[in-house]
Amino acid sequence: MEAARRTALRTLTALAAAGAAALAATAAAQAPAGYPAKPIRFVVPYAAGGLPDTVARIVAQRLQERLGQSVVIDNRPGANGGVAASALLSAPADGYAFLVTDGSMFSINPRIYSKLTYDAARDFVPVALVARAPLYLAVHPNVPAGTLPEFLDYARARPGKVNYGSSGIGSTHHLTMEALKHDLRLDLVHVPFKGTGQSVPALIGGQVEVLWSAYPSLAGFVKDGRVKLLASNGGQRSAQAPNVPTIAETIPGFDFAPIVGVLAPAGTPRPIIERVAAEVVAIAKAPDAQAAMAAAGIDPVGGGPEDYARAIASENERMAKAIDAAGLKRGE
Repeated sequence: MEAARRTALRTLTALAAAGAAALAATAAAQAPAGYPAKPIRFVVPYAAGGLPDTVARIVAQRLQERLGQSVVIDNRPGANGGVAASALLSAPADGYAFLVTDGSMFSINPRIYSKLTYDAARDFVPVALVARAPLYLAVHPNVPAGTLPEFLDYARARPGKVNYGSSGIGSTHHLTMEALKHDLRLDLVHVPFKGTGQSVPALIGGQVEVLWSAYPSLAGFVKDGRVKLLASNGGQRSAQAPNVPTIAETIPGFDFAPIVGVLAPAGTPRPIIERVAAEVVAIAKAPDAQAAMAAAGIDPVGGGPEDYARAIASENERMAKAIDAAGLKRGE
């Protein structure tokens, strides 16, 4: 039975790769003659080392091999994505500059910041959905809970006394917990930090009892017993931790795993968007790229413009509800 399952999986993988290759070949034939004739730029609205930057570098390395042109990573952190947006939108929409980002620029920032230098709905068009990266509900070993139901019982018995950490107000880590609190009627106290570089050490040190964080930030601590993983915020279990259940197994439809994709400035020629989309989808489905993402705690997806547009719309809907649950008001 297991051998048959593995054979079926290999067959499906091969068919997906073949389909992606055929799509890339078709798109290449439709793209403008000579494209690309110069280096392509991937603008990333975060510093090096974060999730979108990691995805951008994995894709860029392989895209330049496929296109025969350099793909340069341009990290532009700051102003809630505004610095990156300005850098991208000040350039011609000619297919030589793209944005690689998570969904926060579109699903969170427009709802909590009144002054942004970009219009999420007007200024960009989706090119390709590359990956998802679920966060994990982690607890300190002193918390007497080894499963999600046990933690829920522990928290409900201590209303207003269990502290949870996050990487900042309005972060996916924060909003995931607020959505969980709302859906399960939990009373937890939020302790925001400036990034996971502060929140994870606070968990290890016992300043907070629980938080959501990415797998790479937690894996070493899980291995040496300083953290317990109880659940993930993705819609389905991740290959990185297949034994860890999802919140969706308790709350159907619960899915707050960050998505990462490639977008183009509005006005970019459609044939170029289709060409780059096809190449990126093929990369996301290639075994070497999937292995590189897996090593970074990332689940590859590989979807074209329509798939990415649907994913953005779905994330927008979920985040709007979570922001309401958190009581966040639009500010500066």
